Amino acid sequence: MDHTRDPCPWVILNDFGGAFAMGAIGGAIWHGVKGFRNSPVGERRIGAITAIKARAPVLGGNFSVWGGLFSTFDCSIKSIRRKEDPWNAISAGFFTGGALAIRGGYKAARNGAIGCAVLLAVIEGVGIGFQRMFAASTKLELPPPPPSNEKVLV
Repeated sequence: MDHTRDPCPWVILNDFGGAFAMGAIGGAIWHGVKGFRNSPVGERRIGAITAIKARAPVLGGNFSVWGGLFSTFDCSIKSIRRKEDPWNAISAGFFTGGALAIRGGYKAARNGAIGCAVLLAVIEGVGIGFQRMFAASTKLELPPPPPSNEKVLV
């Protein structure tokens, strides 16, 4: 277990804030462009600013809920299993997707859980693949053996 990280309550709060910031910044860019494009020619700048003020905090809040729930489930699973491996993130994604879709009924929760778990499995798989790919280039090679003192018969 990695003891250099903060304890789980602080990690959860940190992930809430980080996810909000990511969603708000991404939402500002997305809705700014969208507001600019959907406004009349003379009011594009005002349309972009209005769209950003109206929608970017909402997207930030949605990201925050996802990030906080995921981090909460991830910390809970780590605590229960007493290990840190990719299955924790995949399981946390499963529970997060199900919890966010539960208001839509059983089928929506099931589909959301499976979809989120598959997404996290792909992310974890790509991460493991990159780790192995870059670790192979840093392997130490043995130096060539020193020449022997024996004469070679030709």
